[in-house]
Amino acid sequence: MHPLQCVLQAQKWGPLASVSWLLLRTCRALSNLPSTACPSPEKQQEDGVRKDFSSRLATGPTFQHFLRSASAPQEKPDMEDPPPYVTVEELLGRQRKVYLETYGCQMNVNDTEIAWSVLQKSGYLRTRNLQEADVILLVTCSIREKAEQTIWNRLQQLKALKTKRLRSRVPLRIGILGCMAERLKEEILNREKMVDILAGPDAYRDLPRLLAVAESGQQAANVLLSLDETYADVMPVQTSPSATSAFGLKEVTLLGQNVNSFQDSSEVQFNNAVSTNLSRGFSTNYKPKKGGLRFTYLLDQVSRVDPEMRIRFTSPHPKDFPDEVLQLIHERDNICKQIHLPAQSGSSRVLEAMRRGYSREAYVELIHHIRESIPGVSLSSDFIAGFCGETEEDHLQTVSLLREVQYNMGFLFAYSMRQKTRAYHRLKDDVPEEVKLRRLEELITVFREEATKANMASVGSTQLVLVEGHSKRSATDLCGRNDGNLKVIFPDVEMEDINNSDVRVRAQPGDYVLVKITSTSSQTLKGHVLCRTTLKDSSAYC
Repeated sequence: MHPLQCVLQAQKWGPLASVSWLLLRTCRALSNLPSTACPSPEKQQEDGVRKDFSSRLATGPTFQHFLRSASAPQEKPDMEDPPPYVTVEELLGRQRKVYLETYGCQMNVNDTEIAWSVLQKSGYLRTRNLQEADVILLVTCSIREKAEQTIWNRLQQLKALKTKRLRSRVPLRIGILGCMAERLKEEILNREKMVDILAGPDAYRDLPRLLAVAESGQQAANVLLSLDETYADVMPVQTSPSATSAFGLKEVTLLGQNVNSFQDSSEVQFNNAVSTNLSRGFSTNYKPKKGGLRFTYLLDQVSRVDPEMRIRFTSPHPKDFPDEVLQLIHERDNICKQIHLPAQSGSSRVLEAMRRGYSREAYVELIHHIRESIPGVSLSSDFIAGFCGETEEDHLQTVSLLREVQYNMGFLFAYSMRQKTRAYHRLKDDVPEEVKLRRLEELITVFREEATKANMASVGSTQLVLVEGHSKRSATDLCGRNDGNLKVIFPDVEMEDINNSDVRVRAQPGDYVLVKITSTSSQTLKGHVLCRTTLKDSSAYC
């Protein structure tokens, strides 16, 4: 995915499911600014183009249009002209069953749904049973060596499945999608002859053609990167098997790499010379862009769509948290008071080697500023153990940062050298593997200790929880997420409805409930449910 490509991932309910699409526009175009000067012919032509663009944009689809369209029955799309070596019939799935397996981050989950939406339109069926699949697609992650090794191991397992395939069935096709397909294309095709197709992150529209080529017994690949591909018209939707329409949206996540660096320059009247506002003490490795609509505007407009719909965003970069973003999060009730703030290291020396654009001191100052601006905010972070040249003193500084900040959630990994990175070309992966693993274990231990302390502050408080379903560990308990994105477990019992005290109800997925917290761990809160409520009504109790 491209760094500033924003995705709306919306939680849908009953049972829990998700719908994702790329965000093109969340609001109507604003009217043109008035001009009193006598325009030149060139200026008149430019104004004409601008007015035409704005008028077409103003009558185009809004965010509400996408919400409505999600549940509307989809007409069979017109097939694009196939390449000369493939017929239209060969592009059709003909009811073949596809099994999709996802590895990696939330963006890969989104990519899985995009890939499925493309195949569904071509006549493929989706199966959750690996044994009955005709096509197996692995949506892969390539950020760490361990993630890639997991895929190599999985391919060996699938190789046996393909070998044992009955001749009476259609041949089993196996494909690699996503980052690993793009990064290791030659190695995959040469090393694993049983892989039939490769599709990079910008090639999911091409899946029907790739599968059609694979039917002839050839390997097929498309890993070209595109500056134009947005999947803007691909709208994956999941519904209940017993329903004919999608459920109401209760939570939306703005999803993208450096999502808070969002900048939309398509609106001509906003392309002024105002520079990007960075967090205090932070810098960038590139020339900052000027003008355009920024993340504050995007977050504001999305949060206005429905006051009962929670808004989250991930994954941001610490450099792009100007005061206006923090103020908006504080003021808007349905923007969750939870911020992911990737630190990667607690050592300024290592941060400089990583080219992160900030020091430990600047990062800690930002933490304090965020907590002052958003009281009760929940913080999470990413950390890497054993980066190139990391000394024991560097490691201890990361340990001390974990203790100082007391994150509520954390994602910690041992460093693995990746190709096509600056570190690969200029730095040496000189920390022994056993040292990396030992340091990682120490970081995890400290994180859990401090997270438990941080979460203890919630004991005795009343938390608004969005119900997701039954707990995986107990059929008598329900599970949901609080505003800080922490998992909350509570008994599945009858309760009062805050808007109708005469009725006793049981919480359903998608309901907001108030839960009084009685105990915590480093990752989970537990409590007893008080009542069913709404996001708006909960503010008087939380």
